Amino acid sequence: MQRAVAPPYPELRRTRHLRTRPRPVYCPIGADRQDPAVADDALAGRFTCAGSTLATGVPPDWQRAGLADDEEWHIEWSKFYYGLDLAHAFETTGDRRYLNTWVTLVSSWIDQRRPDADTSDVTARRLQNWLYAWQILDRAPGFPGLHPLFERRLLTSITDQLAHVRHTLSPERNHRTLELYALLVLPLGLPSLDPDGSGTAWAWAALQQNLLADVWADGVHRERSTHYHLIALRSFLAARVNARRFGLIVPDAYDVRLRAACRFGMHLHRPDGQIPALSDSDSGSHLDLLLLAADSFDDPALRYVATYGREGTAPTERCVEFPVAGYQVQRSGWGDRGEAFGDERFLVLGCGPLGDGGHGHYDALSVEAYAHGHPLVVDPGRYTYAEGSPNWRHWFKGTAAHNTVTVDGLDQQPYRRGKPKGPQLACRLLAREGTDGLHLLRGEVRSPAYDAVHRREVLFVDDAYWLVLDTLRAPGPHDYELRWHLAPGPGLTVDHGAAASRTRTASVTVETAGGQRAVVEEGWVSVLYGVR
Repeated sequence: MQRAVAPPYPELRRTRHLRTRPRPVYCPIGADRQDPAVADDALAGRFTCAGSTLATGVPPDWQRAGLADDEEWHIEWSKFYYGLDLAHAFETTGDRRYLNTWVTLVSSWIDQRRPDADTSDVTARRLQNWLYAWQILDRAPGFPGLHPLFERRLLTSITDQLAHVRHTLSPERNHRTLELYALLVLPLGLPSLDPDGSGTAWAWAALQQNLLADVWADGVHRERSTHYHLIALRSFLAARVNARRFGLIVPDAYDVRLRAACRFGMHLHRPDGQIPALSDSDSGSHLDLLLLAADSFDDPALRYVATYGREGTAPTERCVEFPVAGYQVQRSGWGDRGEAFGDERFLVLGCGPLGDGGHGHYDALSVEAYAHGHPLVVDPGRYTYAEGSPNWRHWFKGTAAHNTVTVDGLDQQPYRRGKPKGPQLACRLLAREGTDGLHLLRGEVRSPAYDAVHRREVLFVDDAYWLVLDTLRAPGPHDYELRWHLAPGPGLTVDHGAAASRTRTASVTVETAGGQRAVVEEGWVSVLYGVR
């Protein structure tokens, strides 16, 4: 049974005052945060974060609630995404329990936590979500306004937290992106925070510089994570929408680099609309983001992919190279060549440097492949940033968790939870050739951990299937293991012949030539953080 949450300010229902009304900023996540179940759970003090549901009560203990062995639960909880679900529930039902719960949660956080209690990136995300929820509440029929005392405390807290973000701004990469976005969008929505507009102008200029620094010329984010690429792209696109909405100038250089980032986002989506979870990444679909990009640039190719071919025009490129990041994509088509959109063939090969920072996995020359409506071989994703026993962070990041070759059971890069130290692996593309019915990729990786050199050739034949040839050379003997991480599915069988082993599931057949016998071992896939 859900208990009613009493309003923390009893005068809320009868007080009239000249209230602050947020200006309507564009919210890129609004459509994803309209879940009645999430709102009802929040009424009962239940919150699902990082794959785990905990009952904290309302008001909760913001100091100690969470998972002792993984700080990511508390980090996600503190970002207040569920506030948008509560605001939407109030807007659609008029039930003041949702409004009162949001006010209680925000008020209790202000009571219990210092403005600098969290890192700048967590603080920035919380402030965005407070603003988004507030503007949803403000437009809701029957919204009485916030109590003057709570409104003053809220604005004071937002001001103090924004100062914390400014003073501890991350120097680079995706944390800086979302922090600068908060420094832009909060004063756009609440002009009293920046009366002369100087802070807004600085944040917008700094965000432009951040885009040019973090997104390479080929359009790929420097961390080489498919997930973080799209998270950063969402902030860059939303910033452009809000800049234009409020009369800020969008330079041509910003649009050129942003279009390149959108192009990569388009090509990395599989035919089922999901993304491969490369490096520190979740899977999932970001077609809504492609649709936002299509609307922003009036791009028919982006619109075509975002709508599964229902609108727009099919992209002209099928086999695409992103030379700085080293990602290579092979695709049979876009549903425009006699095959259904979702049945096309798709493969991505990683043939580039480690992702900048600590997000890069040790997956050089790994592939993910999809065909006929099913993923065939998959990247495992990230699962967790926490280390423990067993060390799942190491397993998901390590070479053995990817569709490539391990040497003597070692990782291609000596393991560290975060960014690497010392010499790094070197991976490069050696050849990229195409003729009628054939498309060849050849790459090479050299590791600081061993002297063997691994070369891989991927041959896409008749837009139908792949031949993969791995060659390893070294001055002395080594143990080599080639792993293919099959997508989860029933009916796994292994047949051993004199010339090859054949491994089958309902959706994939892998034939391994040579005298070695294929064996099956347990593996893991994490589609969402904290869930394996």
